[in-house]
Amino acid sequence: MAQDIREKIIRFYKGTEGEESAVRMVDLAYQAQKNRKYKLSGFLSPYEQEIAGTIANSVGDVKVDFDGGYVGAERQRAAFVSNEFAGTPAFEIDVIKAEWNGEFARLSHSDVLGSIMSLGVDREHIGDIIATKESAKILVDKKMAGYFTNNLTQIGGTTVKTTLDELTSIAAKEERTKEIKATVASLRIDSIAAAGFGMSRSKAAVEIEAEKVKLNWQSVKNASQAVKEGDVLSMRGRGRLEVVEVRGQTKKGRIGVLLKRYF
Repeated sequence: MAQDIREKIIRFYKGTEGEESAVRMVDLAYQAQKNRKYKLSGFLSPYEQEIAGTIANSVGDVKVDFDGGYVGAERQRAAFVSNEFAGTPAFEIDVIKAEWNGEFARLSHSDVLGSIMSLGVDREHIGDIIATKESAKILVDKKMAGYFTNNLTQIGGTTVKTTLDELTSIAAKEERTKEIKATVASLRIDSIAAAGFGMSRSKAAVEIEAEKVKLNWQSVKNASQAVKEGDVLSMRGRGRLEVVEVRGQTKKGRIGVLLKRYF
């Protein structure tokens, strides 16, 4: 029976961006069920977190908890916990702080991530990156913290000082939002992206072609793909956009939508 469920889950995600994650996590869930304790994943994207929830609901006798190191974290670790486990899962998250001279260097989130990945580290070992003018706080797998403090000495060609910091130093995430009421010719993703991110439809199509747009945290390659209420779009460098409500057609045949943009 367990093998049937495992194979069904893997078939469901086969050929998607979540296939490898689904395979890893379904095995973690069954290990937690078997040892009556818990098993911890690496850091997961929101899409992978949805997969983790589906797996926990399908396997039975386990639940899944999430933690990204601070309130509002986007990338979080999943703990598959046996219903018979009476303790509290340890999520094994540390934060390291990389500092540089902000007068001479302007380093972005992508600069920080790129330098970390150049160390040969898997993405699952890295959580959120909170970058400011002169520093970045990087959530990491506790087992990797020493490696980062010893080896992350440069970001974007700039020398940085890297030290272990406290999770309590990270404030809860506060996102700015803006409601947008618009009418669109259709519910194609390029139309919605154009209305929500304030650009032309042709520009939105170019961004989609360049694979800078994701729908529900999955890559989008076709500008004509349809969206619906509850969907979340993200565009690299521009934040996220939620389709809050589809309000039907106007007298001119356009479709009214209510969007919420997160900055």
